[in-house]
Amino acid sequence: MIKIDDYIPVVGQAVIDDLKRVSEKLKDKKIKNINSTPVGGGVAEILSRLVPLLNELGVLTYWDVIKGGKSFFEVTKKFHNAIHGKKEEINKKDFEIFLEVSEENISQMLVDEDIIFIHDPQPIALIKKKKDNRWIWRCHIDASNPDKKVWNFLKKFIINYDAAVFSAPAFSSPLPIRQFLISPSIDPLSDKNRELSKEEINAVLKKYGILKDKPLITQISRFDRLKDPIGVIEVYKKVKKNIDCRLLLAGGTAVDDPEGMEVYNEVLEKTKHDKDIIVLNMQHNDLEINALQRASDIILQKSIKEGFGLTVTEALWKAKPVVASNVGGISLQITHKYSGLLCYSIDGAAFAVKQILNNPKYGEKLGQNGREHVRNNFLITRHLKEYMLLFLSLYYKGDINNI
Repeated sequence: MIKIDDYIPVVGQAVIDDLKRVSEKLKDKKIKNINSTPVGGGVAEILSRLVPLLNELGVLTYWDVIKGGKSFFEVTKKFHNAIHGKKEEINKKDFEIFLEVSEENISQMLVDEDIIFIHDPQPIALIKKKKDNRWIWRCHIDASNPDKKVWNFLKKFIINYDAAVFSAPAFSSPLPIRQFLISPSIDPLSDKNRELSKEEINAVLKKYGILKDKPLITQISRFDRLKDPIGVIEVYKKVKKNIDCRLLLAGGTAVDDPEGMEVYNEVLEKTKHDKDIIVLNMQHNDLEINALQRASDIILQKSIKEGFGLTVTEALWKAKPVVASNVGGISLQITHKYSGLLCYSIDGAAFAVKQILNNPKYGEKLGQNGREHVRNNFLITRHLKEYMLLFLSLYYKGDINNI
């Protein structure tokens, strides 16, 4: 188990001392996080790192998961896409399914802690159980242009919370409750982000039969249409006309995403005749993902919509040059031509990839700048502090430094 003091070599003693001082103010509070899946996706990944560290700091923190069947998660996937602005056919029956399963969770879920921290739309209706405790709704997805019908439906629940949290300024909207901006983070000491030896990296490449005889372009993401894996293939094909290279598409699926296997099979069909495209369905093997990122020459993240894009953060932390779509929280991480290259199209992404492959020193500089940007802004220690200050803000008014 990683301890809070293990982060001192990464962020410095003063940062850790600050965390300990803030945590003292929360010794008498209990916090419960609730989301829709224990594994798969960025929310579960972040909670799996934050919850143990909060407890080690003395802040009693729990994590629970709602229940839901196939039909419920099909509806919440539609909600997810609709909040991102994608057109979805959502009818009265969909809302009825959502409410029916929500009522079952409301009847079964215990929410007696001082602070209830709800993540994303799936468990949002639990607010009906609010009594004299404090409730926070955390939106991890891009809500800058949501479908009005879905957003208005969810808003009926949101307005009963004490606070809402978004990942980027553009995601917020007029609400009668307090709103906070808190970006996600990565854990630099987790298996997905810690330093690896050449031997560890080579062992993973050998396991999957990946040769390093030509540049390796990689996108690591859930198999989700909003991550645009088909678009990534088109980028690779354009680059391939000028530079002999190899493409790796690696990722997995989540319990609450019924479209995952369908998209994965579409990718397999699209790539079956190209021996230089490798498609890996990897379920939650963080160390191998780490090794594949470190073995890559360029990391792509060609999302159509993106709440934040932690795979971008991970790649930047590994000092890799990143070419990514200028959507959602990605623009908070990449300053164009400084810490990576932003793109708006398949042609733009292909041009950026070729630019880096033709000038490796430029790619190296982008990677170095990206790593320092993550060190200063997107590590778990910053996330811990901001969450604890958020919790405190629910109880105190005025200058939080005088608590």
